[in-house]
Amino acid sequence: MRLPATPLLVPVVDDDAAVRDSLGLLLRTAGYETCGFASAEALLAALPAEAGCVIADVRMPGGMDGVTLVQTLRRRGITLPVVLVSGHGDIPLAVRAMKAGAVDFIEKPYEDTAILGAVATALAGHAMPTDAEAVRQVAQLSPREREVLVALVAGQPNKAIAHELGISPRTVEVHRARVMEKLGVRSLSAAVRIGLMAGLVG
Repeated sequence: MRLPATPLLVPVVDDDAAVRDSLGLLLRTAGYETCGFASAEALLAALPAEAGCVIADVRMPGGMDGVTLVQTLRRRGITLPVVLVSGHGDIPLAVRAMKAGAVDFIEKPYEDTAILGAVATALAGHAMPTDAEAVRQVAQLSPREREVLVALVAGQPNKAIAHELGISPRTVEVHRARVMEKLGVRSLSAAVRIGLMAGLVG
């Protein structure tokens, strides 16, 4: 991976010190500057002005969670991109994160390349399509694929989608794969974001 020409600061927010340390090491190895915060409240109290994006755990016991952190930043007019990480990945949580304004939602355990790719995408600032482009991308889907995407945007799991559409869960997985291929994305969260930008409501 090519190192950034100028080190960019990527704060890591996680209540687990070991996670902060390991992510910090990974980011520094990739050429980024980093700093750690044990809670969302600590980040908000001392948000570095030079931060390029933030990596935050979704679930942090005893305080503000990652989704609320994103919502708080947006309410304050801070558009800093946030990559959310969760060991309890599920579709409703991913949808909630995307609707809050997170740029990506990564499930643990994750590959180093996945987290670094999410950071690079967040810092690039141009990875996501415009609303008009999202509409054009969604228009490529078949009627059934569009139904599946609408259900995903609504936060429904595969079994619920299968029951609602009268198809098997395996067929839902096939349609999901085709949706992601046609939208040109590699993660469910990115597909959901495009659906939201295209105005799909489940």
